[in-house]
Amino acid sequence: MKIHHLRSATFIIEAGEHWILVDPMLGAKGSQPPFSMLRFKAERNPTVDLPENADALLAKVTHCLLTHSQTFGIKALQHGDHLDAAGEQWLVASDIPVITPAKDRAYLEKYRINVSLGLAPWQATEFLGGTIIAVPAQHGHGWIHKVMANGCGFVLSLPNEPSLYISGDTVLTSEVRRALLELKPDITVVAAGQAQMDVGQPLLMPTAEVLEFIELSPGKVIANHMEALNHCPVRRDDLRQALTVKGLSDKVLIPADGETLVFD
Repeated sequence: MKIHHLRSATFIIEAGEHWILVDPMLGAKGSQPPFSMLRFKAERNPTVDLPENADALLAKVTHCLLTHSQTFGIKALQHGDHLDAAGEQWLVASDIPVITPAKDRAYLEKYRINVSLGLAPWQATEFLGGTIIAVPAQHGHGWIHKVMANGCGFVLSLPNEPSLYISGDTVLTSEVRRALLELKPDITVVAAGQAQMDVGQPLLMPTAEVLEFIELSPGKVIANHMEALNHCPVRRDDLRQALTVKGLSDKVLIPADGETLVFD
């Protein structure tokens, strides 16, 4: 298995002949408004461009996983850091089969996206000769997650490949712990940027929870969702420093944009 990190939460899983795109935010730098105006610098998103190798990698994509997209079915509230206008247009033009939470299916199909699977929580479903399981995600602490339209993570088990758990946008919950402790994924991907709006508690795991997630993970951990959005204050070097203090540096990979990680 190879993981090709593009930007923020967008990456591609290469597993044999299958190339699986996760959460396509494909627009140019500054193509979306700031997600925070007061708490952090009001910089337009994404704050960085896609890497130079993005087009070549995207040309090979065969499937797409969407952890979440809609909020109350309102287009203006679509989670643009996981599916932006450019990502949506690309999925439609390429007719890529999409796998997503069941609650998002009708919304995406309304915009001509080819949803091949709408997953219910914790139900193992056949996928590419293996299985995929949707793990419930809680998109924030406190009241704010109720207005963020919680999505899911995915546990992917494909033939002759390490199993992979993608946390999605979530804080550390009993459901997340269950996925780590019961399903024992070989590789985990954690959203580590600690996103926050101008009101409410963090939308993603604070660094202390990210560290606990890493400690609970059975194998290697990939940390993403950093340094591409104006409401994600945790930077790669911040996380590296925290990992060093906890003695966890050897367990965690923090890819640069455009970097490929290889797993046996």
